[in-house]
Order: sequence, then C-alpha cells, then structure tokens
Amino acid sequence: MTSATTLTAALEPVHRERLMQLDREVSFEVGTRLFEEGRHADRFWIVRTGSVALDLHVPGRRPAVIETLGHGELVGWSWHFPPYLWHLGAEAISPVRTWEFDAEAVRAMCAADPEFGRAIAVWVGRVVAQRLHASRVRLLDLYAPYGSGSLT
Repeated sequence: MTSATTLTAALEPVHRERLMQLDREVSFEVGTRLFEEGRHADRFWIVRTGSVALDLHVPGRRPAVIETLGHGELVGWSWHFPPYLWHLGAEAISPVRTWEFDAEAVRAMCAADPEFGRAIAVWVGRVVAQRLHASRVRLLDLYAPYGSGSLT
C-alpha cells in the first residue's frame, strides 16, 4: 500500500480527530477471522500494529491471500457501499491491534457533516482504487507474457 491511503496521510487532522471520536481499541490473535466474504459489513478497522491478510474463498482450498495490510491501513471498505456485504475475507496473520469503528455510526456522522462525509468517501475511494490497481499488477505478473512492467 502506498502511504496516501493510510489514515494519517489520507485525512486532514480535523477529520481524523472527528473519526477517532468513534474508535474502540480491539486486538486479534493470529488466525482470528475479522470478517467473511458475503456477510454483513457492519464495522471496519484501522491497523495499529500487526498484519491482516485479505483473502478470497476458493472452494476445496484455503482462502487465497489477495493483499496484506499493516500499520495505518484501512481493513474493510464494504461498510461504505450498499448493500454493505464483505467482498473478501480477512484474517490476522500476526497479533493485531486495531481501532475498530461502527459503520452505521460513521455513516451517520458522514450524513450529518457533508465535508466530513466527502473526506471519508474520498479516502475510501482511494483505498479501493489503489487495491484495484495492485490487483491488476498482480494479474499481469501472473498472466502477461512479459510481466507487469508499468501501467502508467
């Protein structure tokens, strides 16, 4: 992940402080599933320490790891977009400490303050765009005849 999508780089201090009014500190042991693909997305996390693997269900096999997230990164964006269902799964691959946020409370805060809501929407959108770009590069590495090269 690029630093542009981490909490401190993506949100102005005033918006960070506002968001952090809703945080709750949560820890996960290695192997703990944060969420499962297809289930209701009712919260999200920002990693403080440790690593979280985003994975995709593969029938008859272990989930395929798509991305690994670390310090300052957003875990989960499906809470922001209806129908609020997880598109992937997530698992702690080391001991993880996070800030956890109730999605409904954050969405309500976004609705009540359009400037804050726009800042959150732009942040989440950047995360989605960056992860899509990273997925495209990985696909090129796997399937293109000459590797990924540059997409720009």
